[in-house]
Amino acid sequence: MSFAVVHTRAQAGVDAPLVSVETHLSNGLPGLSIVGLPETAVKESKDRVRAALLNSRFEFPARRITINLAPADLPKHGSRFDLAIALGILAASGQIPTESLEKFEFLGELALNGSLRQVPGALPMAIQTRAANRSLVAPTRNSVEAALVSGLNVFAAEHLLEVCAHLHGQQALTEAIPKIDTDDVDNTLDLVDVRAQYHAKRALEVAAAGAHSLLLFGPPGTGKSMLANRLLGILPPMTEDEALESAAVRSVSGIDLAAANWQQRPFRAPHHTASGVALVGGGSRPRPGEISLAHHGVLFLDELPEFDRRVLEVLREPLESGRITISRAALQADFPACFQLIAAMNPCPCGYLGHSNGRCRCTPEQVLRYRGRISGPLLDRIDMHVEVPPLPRDAFANNKERTEVSSKTIRERVTAARQRQLARCGVANNALNHKQISTTCSINDEDAELVHTAIERLGLSVRAYHRILKVARTIADLANDSNIGTAHLTEALSYRQMDRPPAG
Repeated sequence: MSFAVVHTRAQAGVDAPLVSVETHLSNGLPGLSIVGLPETAVKESKDRVRAALLNSRFEFPARRITINLAPADLPKHGSRFDLAIALGILAASGQIPTESLEKFEFLGELALNGSLRQVPGALPMAIQTRAANRSLVAPTRNSVEAALVSGLNVFAAEHLLEVCAHLHGQQALTEAIPKIDTDDVDNTLDLVDVRAQYHAKRALEVAAAGAHSLLLFGPPGTGKSMLANRLLGILPPMTEDEALESAAVRSVSGIDLAAANWQQRPFRAPHHTASGVALVGGGSRPRPGEISLAHHGVLFLDELPEFDRRVLEVLREPLESGRITISRAALQADFPACFQLIAAMNPCPCGYLGHSNGRCRCTPEQVLRYRGRISGPLLDRIDMHVEVPPLPRDAFANNKERTEVSSKTIRERVTAARQRQLARCGVANNALNHKQISTTCSINDEDAELVHTAIERLGLSVRAYHRILKVARTIADLANDSNIGTAHLTEALSYRQMDRPPAG
């Protein structure tokens, strides 16, 4: 046979479109050409493949070899096609059987001696391979990651010869065993460690239950960062589909996935010097940014006003849509970005506005200019704004009775509230659309008048009004109440403190 087809997959964002490696051998001057929009690393694969075949004691055909990576209009990049190209040449020249190739998809870079090397993006390929009802052959290090996809047969290989022996039926490859551990949250960061700050801890619980975005503001040393770092410990566990979506983003970024913690929600905390590209992703070959790496997890922005304003503005669209599309002249990539934003800031440039020590000397103009670094449209998209005041004098007294609740206890309440939301609408409360808000967040006339009065006094937008209703719905879910009451609305309104003018 002088023609063979081997299946593999390209990488386009977090998608893995199918690529058929079509190999044809014909008479003519010996040579090898690769067509189908290959970039440099793909074109160079012909040298790696030739050396790998010869060093593995295979015959490299002295014929004209044409390799088409179909579909031809899909850009191909990276070294992930090496193994499939080598097998295509061997199958077209009759050195390996072609009958079983249809049942497999192949992934891996070839070293010059024929050994297989790890490539990024194995997990998205594994998900798509399962959907195509095929088995996956991958390098050993990639197979550990691919085996996280349940219901998929993943075969691990160290060398090209092992793959050929498996296809010949001489020696079967080792099947990778999935090492899926249950969600195990880091118990070293517990809300018990945060003294007092009961209002802020309650706000953190509400934010966790409804996946609401949260802004914490207050003087230095009041526990804003401690609270944010402990949010993961009270979030509900991820489903397998959520864990796979989050892990797929890390996979295409080249981040190794450990079987022990791959189901934990990600926590990303970029420095305030981060650029817009670092947050949303980009590059000539688009890669995911921090907001995508935080998919189904937490994005913590400390010292929020210190970020460049243009950088912060890029958060507005993904906060609403949960996705980010990066367009380039030759291609575009779509990355998921369903993250929970937690931000922290000082109330003024010196940080001590309203502090009892009287250290603040900032003028009202300086305070307004400082807070003006965060645009109104972005602030409007943050569901909750909560002040974290200085600790009372007796907070650290040794004889003071500890009344703090552990993260484990709060997580149980949060998980129960989230399950009520999913059973009712299929999404967390922060993702309710306008129709769902009208059906699940209805309030009586008296409460509606209360909310409208607050809107008029604070000058809130319709978006802010809807967010107040969503937060109130979450508070009702925590209380296991079917309807939103006055107490729920009043508490929700108390979480919009940045809408009020700063205190003198």
